[in-house]
Amino acid sequence: MPISRKNDLGSDKGKQEADIASIALLEDVRNRGRAWEDLAAQYGVTNPDPPWKVTLDATCDLLAANSSVVPHGQVVPGSCALPLLERRAEEDDLSATIYADVPFPERQLLALAHSMIRHGLVNEDELARRMKEVERRLNSAT
Repeated sequence: MPISRKNDLGSDKGKQEADIASIALLEDVRNRGRAWEDLAAQYGVTNPDPPWKVTLDATCDLLAANSSVVPHGQVVPGSCALPLLERRAEEDDLSATIYADVPFPERQLLALAHSMIRHGLVNEDELARRMKEVERRLNSAT
């Protein structure tokens, strides 16, 4: 059953609420996805971090722009796609609710995709298309 509610991102009045209503595409990934820990064990990989973790961290940094290096009160609205504190608060809300059963860092990845869809930074259909393209390329390499 989809969870649909909003959580306050902080005690300051006027802050945006995180939309934690489930997203069909991400629910599918959550339900059928495989954790890096399992894949690494299957293929004998000893690196605890998945190869996509660096890209995930870089994407978070790029979306936050300078909101990660200036005081929260000095972040100019619209100066970045997804301010650091807003994304982290959403990630916390999503991690405690609909993605609570997903291991880290997969939980972080799903939370970021969720936030990007909710903020209109990526369209769910476009993300699904890109995921299929990546899957096609991976399967053609084997």
